[in-house]
Amino acid sequence: MARDTLDATPISSRDELVAWMEKGNKPQSAFRIGTEHEKIPFTLSRHEPVPYEGPKGIRALLEGMRMLLGWEPIMEGETIIGLADVTGGGAISLEPGGQFELSGAPLCTIHETCSELNAHLAQVREVATPLGIGFLGIGMSPKWSRSETPVMPKGRYKIMSAYMPKVGTLGLDMMFRTCTVQVNLDFSSEADMVKKMRVGLALQPIATALFANSPFTEGKPNGFLSFRSEIWRDTDNDRSGMLPFAFEDGFGFERYVDYALDVPMYFVKRGDAYVDVAGSSFRDLLAGRNAMLPGETATLSDWVNHLSTIFPEVRLKRFLEMRGADAGPWAKLCALPAFWVGLLYDQESLDAAWELVKDWTPEERQKLRDDVPRLALAAPFRNGTARDLARRALALAEAGLKRRARLDRQGRDETRFLEPLEEAVLTGRSPAELLLEHYHTDWNGSVEPAFTALAY
Repeated sequence: MARDTLDATPISSRDELVAWMEKGNKPQSAFRIGTEHEKIPFTLSRHEPVPYEGPKGIRALLEGMRMLLGWEPIMEGETIIGLADVTGGGAISLEPGGQFELSGAPLCTIHETCSELNAHLAQVREVATPLGIGFLGIGMSPKWSRSETPVMPKGRYKIMSAYMPKVGTLGLDMMFRTCTVQVNLDFSSEADMVKKMRVGLALQPIATALFANSPFTEGKPNGFLSFRSEIWRDTDNDRSGMLPFAFEDGFGFERYVDYALDVPMYFVKRGDAYVDVAGSSFRDLLAGRNAMLPGETATLSDWVNHLSTIFPEVRLKRFLEMRGADAGPWAKLCALPAFWVGLLYDQESLDAAWELVKDWTPEERQKLRDDVPRLALAAPFRNGTARDLARRALALAEAGLKRRARLDRQGRDETRFLEPLEEAVLTGRSPAELLLEHYHTDWNGSVEPAFTALAY
């Protein structure tokens, strides 16, 4: 999230929260695609992490991007922590360890998304290269320890860093060492949201398998193909996971609001200050019972910011966020929105995807999610594998994109962006397995070549 919301509109009831979420409903003609991707900055000379301060640090990079783009700076006190395109809706932000994130503008087609990504990467290179900075397209930093990773000067991250070790063993790794690509998609009604949420949750492990790209930690194989995904299994189980209640009868906006009300909070923002309320519930704040904020009740910004600190495999706000994929090279960045748009924005494909997953048990969904980080497309499922499921899901996505028939200037539809995923299904090998093959052969047991092979 590029910027925490500041909206002092008072919120006094659960019904207001449900009504706020329902306002995300929009006609299909207004559906948009918002793609977010993170990348790891490194020094071109020695493949070291890039600090925030200094003449060739992250601050200098942000200032250079500000001059190039003319975007509005996002400030925390006197510190620049991001940039916002107030016209188009895009933004650049910093993750805790300096991961550089583009939150893309809401766009109509995958063609536009890929053009946006192309332009962004070219702009970043223009500013970063003279500073001696490169960027790595991978799901987890392959070389540095947690202690070697810089800490970005954002108030919310200080609070999160103190809280994470209390609720899991890998939360700090999630914050400081992982990278993702995700797509944000719309819904037309509560029923539409529910079906998309359920399909998205059930098939999120398939996206994880197709995009698995984090096999290294501190210079060596870590035993996983998507260690980024494994990290989420022991980050904070109160705010992550497969949300089995989403498949229960009666699930809708109200049930998700009830869930979010009881997810422990991290902070509230008052002016420029972050107030540490970690571990307390939004339900108590709503009722004016938060011990750390005596006499205060919730505001709209408290709610919006709180929703941004909940991390299930699919996150609901006024849109749905597909969160299961590791970051990767440019072609994979475009493939992720193509996969989900093809499945969820075409009614025939969405209905068929629901038919595919609707009889899966909670235990089957969870086991698939637990197996995929280590096995990717080889993860077992019933009488087959995740690869078999990926083949079926990819066929539905391709058919959905064909029916969308959104053409570029050369008359090509959006199915071409699925090609990297078709290759993975054809071979049965995730990106991580290809990296491991290089590591054990021509890379001679070193991750250093990854900084060339995976650089943007």
